[in-house]
Amino acid sequence: MAKPKVKEVIVVEGRYDKNTLSQVVDAVIVELGGFAVFNDKEKQAFLRKLAKERGIILFTDPDGAGFVIRNRVKGNIPEGRVLQAYVPDIYGKEKRKRKGGKEGKLGVEGMKPEILLDALRRAGATIDEESTVKGNSITKADLYDLGLIGPDSVEKRKALCKRLELPEHLSANALVEVLNLLMSREELQGLFQ
Repeated sequence: MAKPKVKEVIVVEGRYDKNTLSQVVDAVIVELGGFAVFNDKEKQAFLRKLAKERGIILFTDPDGAGFVIRNRVKGNIPEGRVLQAYVPDIYGKEKRKRKGGKEGKLGVEGMKPEILLDALRRAGATIDEESTVKGNSITKADLYDLGLIGPDSVEKRKALCKRLELPEHLSANALVEVLNLLMSREELQGLFQ
């Protein structure tokens, strides 16, 4: 059975949350790196851009730290559309951890798939069985053809990222993913004509 597609970008605290959610839904999932996002101006600008273009869903753990992160990120995104997904307080510990968190609650990574999907639905996520990619998908070959990857591409890629208000250190794979969120292949090619 195909995973449901979520139009909005899902924002989670860390990689284990991202891994768990990616097994449940087909979505772009951005990890914040916990409290590190507070000092990462590039990531904050990136989140504002994603919120404006696609909308974001904040999906943090139900503990105190998760709420601090959630509120701080939401406060940095005035112009965008921000949805809030919440998981219930379920006490226990994740399998990979020796001991539970300070508050003893399971985080996003410890939730069952149906709970995660229900939380996204209740948040108002746009869930669809159809693809949400605009037009023809952008590939790494397109980036190569436009001189954005390959020999002497660094400055051209940095200039594009600056123009689109994206972090300059995106890998080629991340750049493909982000560009597909923001535009079609034709729109990208139009930037270079």
